[in-house]
Amino acid sequence: MVNNIANMNKDVFSVFKAYDIRGESPQLIDAAFASKLGIALVKSHSLKRVMVGRDMRVTSPELEGALIASLVLQGVDVVKIGLCSTPMFNVLMGLDGKYDLGIMITASHSPSKYNGFKIVDQNLLQLGLESGLDKIRDAWPDEGQSVNPFAAQEGNVTHDDGALDRYIDYIIKLADLPGDMPEMKVAIDAGNGMAGFVMPKLLEKCPWIKAEKMFFELDGNFPNHEANPMKPETLEKLRQNVKQESFVCGVAFDGDADRVGFVDETGVQIKGDILTALFAGFVLKEKKGGKVLFDIRSSWSVAEAIASEGGEPIIFSVGSAKIKKAMREMKAVFGGECSMHFYFSDLWFVESGDYATLLMLKYLAKSKEPLSTMRQRIDYYHHSDEINFEVKDTKSVLNKVTAAYVKTATKVLDFDGIRCEYGDPKIDAQAWWFNLRASNTEPLVRLTVEATTEALMKEKVEEISKLINN
Repeated sequence: MVNNIANMNKDVFSVFKAYDIRGESPQLIDAAFASKLGIALVKSHSLKRVMVGRDMRVTSPELEGALIASLVLQGVDVVKIGLCSTPMFNVLMGLDGKYDLGIMITASHSPSKYNGFKIVDQNLLQLGLESGLDKIRDAWPDEGQSVNPFAAQEGNVTHDDGALDRYIDYIIKLADLPGDMPEMKVAIDAGNGMAGFVMPKLLEKCPWIKAEKMFFELDGNFPNHEANPMKPETLEKLRQNVKQESFVCGVAFDGDADRVGFVDETGVQIKGDILTALFAGFVLKEKKGGKVLFDIRSSWSVAEAIASEGGEPIIFSVGSAKIKKAMREMKAVFGGECSMHFYFSDLWFVESGDYATLLMLKYLAKSKEPLSTMRQRIDYYHHSDEINFEVKDTKSVLNKVTAAYVKTATKVLDFDGIRCEYGDPKIDAQAWWFNLRASNTEPLVRLTVEATTEALMKEKVEEISKLINN
């Protein structure tokens, strides 16, 4: 295959990210881009049958139409799902098991000016720049080339009109809910994203969930807040509602509903690594002794919680494409990231915020204790969250910090940047660790620090920040 990178417009090249295609739309990603993507897909893969779905963003219908037209002209049969969440899309790919590729049109949690494409193979492995997305990029047609029908026969388009019901029925059955689930009051913030399309059907089939529906109207402009459950400012209204009413928890989704965050009954937002530990505990009750993957930014308490439930904790790199592949290879039962991606082996190692919500409510009902108590049992160290620094040269900054700290560390992990640990938190009152890693897409380094005391955590954040900035 001829490598066309040198001939590509640099703006086009820039939208190929580590785990998906994403950029401003329609400025960079428009109908012409989608049409050329169809050409590149056919050139880089042997395609006979693909599934295409989309979210509610303003440009998604136009991108969907152009992509499908391009594929069909080249002889590819397309199953069109239409509006769907990414979890719904992935689960349908897994249930049907007869597609060469799946293309989901979405920019996930990104602001309204963006759109893009998440592409998965027939095994539901997400294509990244190290796992197939590079081949699509390298097959990009020349600047003036448009779709030229060369297939002996055009492909067909089939509409999957029962997709939503099949998805909801599957995850409800998989959750294995007791027949006597009590009524549970829950505040659910769809963020004007695709959870507003999926959740009404789930609530219809689970009438025991008494939901306060927040921002369920589909709106690609995200008029109420950014659909990103990691950011505390996006959950302000949800926290207020939960504190004012007797809700067992609050639930918040990102734009395409694959990531999900939770607020406990006191209005406290639960961090992604702590949620990883909670969900791992739920899964390990059914899959004892299983392996659980979690990302390198995660608290010491995550590994401790997994081990206490009889699981095997495995620390791993950040990134959905990498962690899903590793989970398959290791036969892990669960994986989670600080970004609130939670991966279930029973769901082809993909995420589903809807399924995660059902599990959370199931085990809240079983435990008969509040979510705040569950959280506090795990969330006992002092964690900085990830802090971003814009730098000129990420490699030199990483080398400088590594040289300053690695020699005195009691444990060093040298993947995905570096993680240096100092002491054992179970016996050392002044134990701490940091992770410093480079962004895949921007001139940024990202710092995370955790310590046994808040004062030590803040001291080390300030100390390392000064070194980064000097």
